[in-house]
Amino acid sequence: MKKQQLLLSVAALAIVYLFGGATYAKADNDFIVYSPYIAQGRSEIEMYGFGYRDGRSELNGKLGYNISVAYAVTSWWKPELYIGQFNRDNKGVTRQSGYELENTFAITNRGEYWADLGFLASYIYNKQRNVPNRVEFGPLFEKWSGHINQRLNLIWEKEVGGGAGKQFTFRSAYSVSYKINFNKFAISPGIEAYYRPNDNAYQIGPVLYGEIRSDTGRELEYSIGIIAGINHGAPDQTLLFRLEYEFF
Repeated sequence: MKKQQLLLSVAALAIVYLFGGATYAKADNDFIVYSPYIAQGRSEIEMYGFGYRDGRSELNGKLGYNISVAYAVTSWWKPELYIGQFNRDNKGVTRQSGYELENTFAITNRGEYWADLGFLASYIYNKQRNVPNRVEFGPLFEKWSGHINQRLNLIWEKEVGGGAGKQFTFRSAYSVSYKINFNKFAISPGIEAYYRPNDNAYQIGPVLYGEIRSDTGRELEYSIGIIAGINHGAPDQTLLFRLEYEFF
């Protein structure tokens, strides 16, 4: 399929090029493990965020949250607009940091290969003074083995526009969960891990996912978790929450 061949080529070239020259700077508040799956015609309203608990005053109390809307235009492309990105510093001051246009592309069909492949491409507009805009992109992997679901994201980021640096930054995220289905809902206990060399932060911890489904195709998804820092540069604890409403 021409569309799949083109996107695979772009993904491969980006990975080869960036592995050769990536260095690291600061990542933002993307504590989420993206899925490559897209259901054409589905709309989404989502809110997710994080909060730090730490003995160091410069970290303790910091939090961030995002509000977004999305619509799956085709079976392989879903644009998502972050209409609100907010961050609170350790002094309790909350500011809107900017906006983001995120695009998810499904490159392979579900179950077509050993793992399912997608691609993420985003543009982030920063409202903060003297902070450049950014682009980020990278492959998304997902694999189901019975009730077990695994996801892996490899994301690169680059500042663009006035004052932009020349370096690329990198982060990755991984999750594994076990899905237990009931009549109209499901729960999935799991683990999420984040590799953030640009923040000097490495984190892992338990997360509980849930789904509440209706006969009309509407679905409410949520997750809560707490991940622990496994090195000194990471916050001692990071509380995670997500809430997403999906409908056709």
